[in-house]
Amino acid sequence: MPKRDPILAAFGRNVRKRREAKQLTQESLAEKADLDRTYISDIERGTRNPGVRNLVLLAKALGITSAKLMEGVDA
Repeated sequence: MPKRDPILAAFGRNVRKRREAKQLTQESLAEKADLDRTYISDIERGTRNPGVRNLVLLAKALGITSAKLMEGVDA
């Protein structure tokens, strides 16, 4: 199994933390963001590199800014 990218892993942790704080399932977040549930799962596991558009969709679905969703994600 390939090693997870630390940047993607940190972003995935942020998404999961924010999702759980809003008491959303992966499926409900996916519906709000108009994304697939498996895509959300891949992001949270740090195996998917979402584009800017999807980052914005996720942030809006979580009711936060894109910058807030990226907090602590450093190169």
